[in-house]
Amino acid sequence: MSAPFVVAIDPVAFSLGPVKVHWYGLMYLGGFLGGWALGEYRRRQGRLPVDAERFGDLMFYAMLGVVLGGRVGYMLFYTPIQWVWTDPAAIFRVWDGGMSFHGGLLGVLIAGLWWSRRNGVTFFDAVDFVAPLVPLGLGLGRLGNFINGELWGKPTDLPIGMIFPNAPDRLPRHPNPLYEFALEGVVMFTVLWIFSMKPRRRYAVSGLFALLYGVFRFTIEFVRVPDAQLGYLAFGWVTMGQILSLPLIAVGILLLAMSRRAPYAPTAPAPTA
Repeated sequence: MSAPFVVAIDPVAFSLGPVKVHWYGLMYLGGFLGGWALGEYRRRQGRLPVDAERFGDLMFYAMLGVVLGGRVGYMLFYTPIQWVWTDPAAIFRVWDGGMSFHGGLLGVLIAGLWWSRRNGVTFFDAVDFVAPLVPLGLGLGRLGNFINGELWGKPTDLPIGMIFPNAPDRLPRHPNPLYEFALEGVVMFTVLWIFSMKPRRRYAVSGLFALLYGVFRFTIEFVRVPDAQLGYLAFGWVTMGQILSLPLIAVGILLLAMSRRAPYAPTAPAPTA
C-alpha cells in the first residue's frame, strides 16, 4: 500500500518583488471572473433583463457582499464575541481565521436586495439568476483551502486519507476540502446549471441551491474537525456549520414549495451592450 499523500503545497503561487500572491486569493479571483463570464453569457441569452453595465454592477456588489459578509460572518459565528471590545481591528485581519460561507451568503443577499430595488428587478429573479454561478467560486475556494492545508477532517483508514502537516498529528485524515470541492463545487454547479438552462418558476433555482448546499454541508461536517475555538456545540457531534446549515435546508424546501405557484422568471431578450 502506498504512503498517504502529504498536503504540503506551497500556498504562494508566485511573487512580484516583495508581494506574494497566494493560491487562495487567485481561487477567489477565478471564482469571481468565472461567475462574471458565465453570468454575462446567460444575460446575453435574455435571462436577466438588464444591460451589461447594470449586470456588472450586480456582480461587483455581489463580490463585495461575499468579502465583507464572509469576514463579518466568520467573526460573529466562529469567534468568541469578546473581540468586539478587546480587539475590534481583528475583523480586518482576513489572514487570521478566514471567511464564512453563511456570512458571505447574507452579504450577497443584502447586496442583491439593494441592487434589485435600484434597478427595478424582482429580488428573487436576481437571486435565481446568480445562484448557479456561486458553486464555481465555492469549489475554487475549497481548492484554496486544500492548498493551504486547512479544514482537515477526522482520522481515517480509507485509502483517500491524507496527512495534513498543520493538524495536531501525522495521522491520515479525511481530505474535507476535496469533499466540499466535489459536492459544493462540481455537483452543485452541474445540477444548478443544467436545471436553470430552461426557464424555471421564481424561487425554484434559489430553493434548489439552498437545499443542496445545506444538505451537503450538514453531511460533510460529520467528518470535518470543528473549529478549535468552538468544538462541538451539542451531543458531542453538532458543529456550528451544521447549525447554520439547518435554516438553509428549511428555506430551500420552503422556496421550492413556493415556486410551484410562482410565475416564470422573465426571459425577454436583453440589450447586449
